[in-house]
Amino acid sequence: MIVVDKVVKRYSTRKGKNTVLDGVSFRVRKGEKIGILGRNGTGKSTLIRLLGGIEKPDSGHIKRSMSVSWPLASTGGFQGSLTGMDNLRFICRLYGVSTEDKIPFVEEFSELGSYLREPVKTYSSGMKGRLAFALSMAIEFDCYLIDEAMSAGDARFREKCSYELLDKRSDRSIILVSHEPKQMRSFCNVFYVLKNGQLSRFEEADSAYAFYQESVHN
Repeated sequence: MIVVDKVVKRYSTRKGKNTVLDGVSFRVRKGEKIGILGRNGTGKSTLIRLLGGIEKPDSGHIKRSMSVSWPLASTGGFQGSLTGMDNLRFICRLYGVSTEDKIPFVEEFSELGSYLREPVKTYSSGMKGRLAFALSMAIEFDCYLIDEAMSAGDARFREKCSYELLDKRSDRSIILVSHEPKQMRSFCNVFYVLKNGQLSRFEEADSAYAFYQESVHN
């Protein structure tokens, strides 16, 4: 389980402190598929970074009793001067898992061929996305974080990603944040809407979407 308890996150701006999350509390249970809706700039990505441990809250607590992924398909942690294979080895060392049994999966899933042994800084954005998703799936987690849609590659590759995550790992928890409600219908069974630093919970999609639409126009 993940327990988020009265979490506050603020950032400094030229006009002073901007409170992005203002006492947010919720729980993520094993196998739960959570969708978090919100307009651009409401703090969805901030919440994902906090859940993944990339940032720390200014106050409140996040307690994790299950393993949590980094944001899926995120390329921000790559070392550009290293090859894709070297990045795989680095991540495996970081998480304390073996590398050799992960190499065949990453080679097959990323579809990068010989580029896997070239520096990541030479990759296109699509190639980086495919590598990032392959690395995300190579290491098993109890809960997977998704910041916006799974957008790496073409439609065929996105379908492949969806099968790997949603079908083969159907027993895992998922937290998907987005401002596009349609992306969540097939993924999620619990919904939150982030507005003015607060989360509102909904048990079914239509109510969440209606509240979200209201927030967009107000």
